[in-house]
Amino acid sequence: MSAIYLIRHGQASFGKADYDQLSEKGDRQSQLLGKFWQALPAPNKIFSGDLLRHEQTLDNFLQGYQGIKPSTVLHSGFNEFNHVDMLTRYDAQWENFVVMAAKISQQPDANRFLQKEFSLALKRWVSGKYDGDYIESWSQFKKRCIAALQDVVTQELTIKKSFGSVNPSKNICIFTSGGTISVLVQHILGLSDENTLAVIQQLRNTSVTKLFFSKNKFSIDYLNNYAHLTQAGADWVTFR
Repeated sequence: MSAIYLIRHGQASFGKADYDQLSEKGDRQSQLLGKFWQALPAPNKIFSGDLLRHEQTLDNFLQGYQGIKPSTVLHSGFNEFNHVDMLTRYDAQWENFVVMAAKISQQPDANRFLQKEFSLALKRWVSGKYDGDYIESWSQFKKRCIAALQDVVTQELTIKKSFGSVNPSKNICIFTSGGTISVLVQHILGLSDENTLAVIQQLRNTSVTKLFFSKNKFSIDYLNNYAHLTQAGADWVTFR
């Protein structure tokens, strides 16, 4: 049985002109995870979404890990959904993302207000009533993420079948995003869309979700583990 570790990216730059890059805290969170991983089984192979925040999380992880870098494959199937498109379809004001984020930052409780807006936008997207509005619908997003996970497993099983004595990788790390992780958890556990939304909004930056797989059978060992952050202090624990 092999293990897949789904790793959410570090804190990105919400409210900045380019969200798709890690904040300074996101850099450090990823380094802390890498250092923490020194006590865990060494990854045999790494997959990563091809968004900048995924690649930066991986680079910072490797800085903290300081071990031998395994084979790495970029896979766009593990990319996050387009949150700007999702928010804009819910409220056209989000088209100017930086201005809207700045307005929200002036609210008495900015985090709570943002959480409410994001939650309402998510519910509209997931409802399926407005699929034609979006670049990628909720159902399309789920199919893409599940296909990416199955692609990883197929590659590993093909290696075993083709080379006989060569075993598939025992420990695979996948650097990805919260939405992607949540729908993969949904797929494995058979969660409703409503419960999946709850998972999305609870995943911490650089949290780790561990799966086991054998052939096409999956199970979950643990979900949303961020012990490396709590060890460093509560200030390092972030949602987005």
